[in-house]
Amino acid sequence: MGKKRTYGGIQPGVKWGPFTMRLPGVHVAISWPEAIQGAFLSLATGGALAPLMMQFFEVPFEVAWSILTIQLFWVWSQTVLFGDAYAAGWITPALPLILVFLGGVSPGSEAVQAMIAITLVVSFLFIFFAITGLGQKFNQLVPGPLKAGIILGAAIAAFMSEINRVQTLPFTLITSWIVVLVLMFSIPFGRLPNTKAKVLMASNAMLISFIVAGIVGTFAGELTFSIEWGFFIPQFGELLATVSPWGVGMPSWSLILSAVPISLMIYVLVFGDLLVADSLLKEASKSRQDEKVDVNHTRTHWALAIRNVGQMFTGGVLIPLHGPMWTGIQVFIMERYKSGRKALDSIYSGTISWYLLSLPSAGIYYRYHQLVFTIVTIRVFIANYRAHRPVITSCSISYVIINRVCLCLCCDVDGK
Repeated sequence: MGKKRTYGGIQPGVKWGPFTMRLPGVHVAISWPEAIQGAFLSLATGGALAPLMMQFFEVPFEVAWSILTIQLFWVWSQTVLFGDAYAAGWITPALPLILVFLGGVSPGSEAVQAMIAITLVVSFLFIFFAITGLGQKFNQLVPGPLKAGIILGAAIAAFMSEINRVQTLPFTLITSWIVVLVLMFSIPFGRLPNTKAKVLMASNAMLISFIVAGIVGTFAGELTFSIEWGFFIPQFGELLATVSPWGVGMPSWSLILSAVPISLMIYVLVFGDLLVADSLLKEASKSRQDEKVDVNHTRTHWALAIRNVGQMFTGGVLIPLHGPMWTGIQVFIMERYKSGRKALDSIYSGTISWYLLSLPSAGIYYRYHQLVFTIVTIRVFIANYRAHRPVITSCSISYVIINRVCLCLCCDVDGK
């Protein structure tokens, strides 16, 4: 059981500095549908990063998996230790940019130092915007039409980056999309009587979509499974010696300076994520007058800096950096949250419970979440569109162009 809050108040927790710690089962109630699904999906997405780190950092699977084990703590800390209402994740849109940058250096220790350079510069930007308060001020000063344009542009960019990959796993991915969109956004499904079966399906929409997609993908010959039982022992010693500043040292100033342009691009992507996150929370708050969600971008910037620096020194550098929000999970939790207190007593019940458990699962989430992200951001955009149609349209086109140009510039710089 979590602590009860006053109607319309902020969920109780332990204040420390600008942060608020909320422990599951103590300050917030545990939501088992989120915990169970998070157990199967959190490490699944992490598993998708393991081959990248093995390729660029030239480390064995055990070391790559050790990095991912530690990153789960730093992801969870965003909501448990620091008090943000976001389901934290990575800066996923920055992945193509980072891979291009790392491709310009030799694999191994040089690539690790290049990633350290990116981490240092991006963390410095987070700290700068936190100290000056500009992170909070920028969000307040950005006009509504510009925000809506950025949100729609992000949706279009995400969809453009993923639609061509459907041909890789057509039956598997399309099946997962259909199932989750029906269970989460279908109007006919929403109008059905609220039976126990419907509530169970809606609260476990993502897990059901993975199970159905796994079955369809297996019969279609797109997926194969090789399951082995055993215990995994994290290789912390080798990890610190090969992928952290303790082992490979700090990068040169020239390498750090070369990481500045891509780091500025990454911060722009983070700013876009924060706009989407705030729009989702604002939309959900209309249905939940019983709770005031504390949104503080200065606190978020501090948390992002601590998470990335903490990851670098305790678990090695992470591709593609810690970010404010795992969009697909945030969307899922928001939909559950809007259903009322019986579904989720507090927004923190969803975000904290999601990372409570972590077990390996199938790994098709990354591409699937881009479609969910597109659907929801377009829905948020529509609410702002009619009043500012010309401005929003131009902003959306500009965001998509900038997104493409940034990637092309990185590719051109590295000669690829």
